[in-house]
Amino acid sequence: MASCSLEQPGRLRTPQAVTAEALQKAIVQPSATGSCLGSRTWRGAAGSPREAGSSSDGRKLPQSGLILQQLLDLGWTPSKDEVSEIVSVGIDKFRWHEDPRRATTVLSSLARHQLPRTATFVLSSMLAKSVEANVFHFNAAISACEKGKQWELALGLLNRMPDMTVIPDGISYNAAISACEKGGQWRLALRLLNSMPDMRVIPNQISFNAAISACEKGGQWQLALGLLSIMPDMSLVADVVSYNAAISACEKGSQWQLALSLLSSMPCMRVNADRISCSAVITACEKGGQWQLALSLLSSMPDMRVIPNEINYNAAISACEKGSQWQLALSLLSSMPCMRVIPDEISCSAAISAFEKGGQWQLALSLLGSMPDMRVIPNRISHNAAISACEKGGQWQLALSLLSSMPYMRVSPNEISYSAAITACEKGGQWQLALGLLRSMPAVRVIPNEISYIAAISACEKVGLWQLVLDLLSSMDACTLNSLTSSFYICIDDSLTEPGCEEREGLTLHENNNRGGYYTE
Repeated sequence: MASCSLEQPGRLRTPQAVTAEALQKAIVQPSATGSCLGSRTWRGAAGSPREAGSSSDGRKLPQSGLILQQLLDLGWTPSKDEVSEIVSVGIDKFRWHEDPRRATTVLSSLARHQLPRTATFVLSSMLAKSVEANVFHFNAAISACEKGKQWELALGLLNRMPDMTVIPDGISYNAAISACEKGGQWRLALRLLNSMPDMRVIPNQISFNAAISACEKGGQWQLALGLLSIMPDMSLVADVVSYNAAISACEKGSQWQLALSLLSSMPCMRVNADRISCSAVITACEKGGQWQLALSLLSSMPDMRVIPNEINYNAAISACEKGSQWQLALSLLSSMPCMRVIPDEISCSAAISAFEKGGQWQLALSLLGSMPDMRVIPNRISHNAAISACEKGGQWQLALSLLSSMPYMRVSPNEISYSAAITACEKGGQWQLALGLLRSMPAVRVIPNEISYIAAISACEKVGLWQLVLDLLSSMDACTLNSLTSSFYICIDDSLTEPGCEEREGLTLHENNNRGGYYTE
C-alpha cells in the first residue's frame, strides 16, 4: 500500500500492537453469557413433539427436517426444556449418536433462521445426552448467535469449547468477531483477533474484515486504518469489503481526505470500488462541506464502471444542501429518472432542505406537493423542511397549514415541526398563534424545546407583553433554561430595563444562578 497515495497514520506492525492500543483506551469488561432476547413474539402449539414424519401443515419431512420444523415452531424464545424434549427425539429415535452430521444440519438451519437461543439450547441438550459435539456443531451455534446479534452467547460458546476438548478454528473466531462487530463491541473484536495466534489459529481476510468493521461501527477510524495497513504483513490481501469498512470508518470520523485517499488507492491495489465505496466517500465529502468533490465523484462513477444508485445521489444532494447549492440539488434530483434512478423520500427531503436553506419556499412546497405523484410518501423530515422554508420566507399561514396537514398525511409532528411553525408566527407578528401552538404541544405529546420557547418569548417581547415573557420563563424546566444562551438572557434583560415603557414598571428580571432561570419582584 505504500506505493499508492493511501495515508497510513500510526502504521501498526502487528495485531497485538493494534489491540494493545485499543485496550489502553478502555478496559474490557468480562463478557456475559446470558441471552438478551426479549419476550416471546411468536410461538407454536404447546405440548409434546408431533408425530414423527409430519410438519405443522401435515407435510412429510425428512428426519432432520422434522426436528427443525418442531424447533422453529417454538418461536424466538423457547425454554430449555421445550428444546430438550424435541432434541431427545432426534438423539434417541434418529440416532444422532451414530451420525452427528444430522445435528449439524439442524444447527446450521437454526443459524440461517437467526435463532441463537434455540441453537444454544440444542447444543446444551446434545452435551447433556453425551452426544459428540464437534467443532462443526459449535461453529453452527456461534454462527446462529452472530446472525441473531447475540454477542454474549457467541463468546460464551467460544469460551466453552476448550472445556469440551473442542479446538476452535478460524470459522469459530470469525463468527465470534462478527458477533462482536454486530453488537458494537470493537474492543472484544480486537481482543479475539489478537488471541487467535495464541490458539494456533491464523487470522484470515474474513477475520480482519470483521475487526475493521467493528472499529468502523465503534468510531475508531485510526484502528481501522491500522488493521488495513498490516494486512499485507500478514500475507493477506485486502478486498473491497476491507476498504469499504475502512472508508466508512473515515467517513464516520469526519476524515474526508483519508476516505478520498483510500478510494484513490484501490485501483493500484487491484481492488475495484463499488457503490458502497463511492457512497461512503461522497458522504464523507458532504460532512466535510466538500460539495464540489462530492459532485465530481458522482460524475466519475461511470468511468469507474460503477452505476450510481439512489444512495449515491442522495449523498450528493445532501452535499449540495449543506453547501447551500439549491440549484445543483434540483439539477441532481431532476436528472435521476434519466439515469434510471428512482428518487425516494431521502432524495426529496434533502432537496427540500436545500430549497429551505436557499430561501426557495415556493420550490419547497412544489416538491412536497409533487411527491405523491412520484410515488414517494412525504415523511416528517420533508414536512419539517417545508415548514422551515415557509418560516424563512415569511409565510406563516402556509407554515401553519403544513403543520395542521401532517396528521392527515399520517405524519406525526415533532418539536422541530412546532418550533418552525412557532418561529414563523413570531416573525409574522402573530404572538397569539405562537402561544397557542406552544401551549398545544403537550396535548399531542410533544415536549417544547428551547427553540419553541425562545420563539414564543420573542413574539411576546416584540409586542411588549412582558408579564407573558416572565410567565413563559418561569414555566420552563431547569434543563431547558440551562440550554438557553447568555446572549438570549442579555437580550431579554436589555428589553426589560429599557426606559420609557410603563407596562414594564415594577418588573425586574433577575438571573437566578441556582435555578438557572428568572423570577419577578
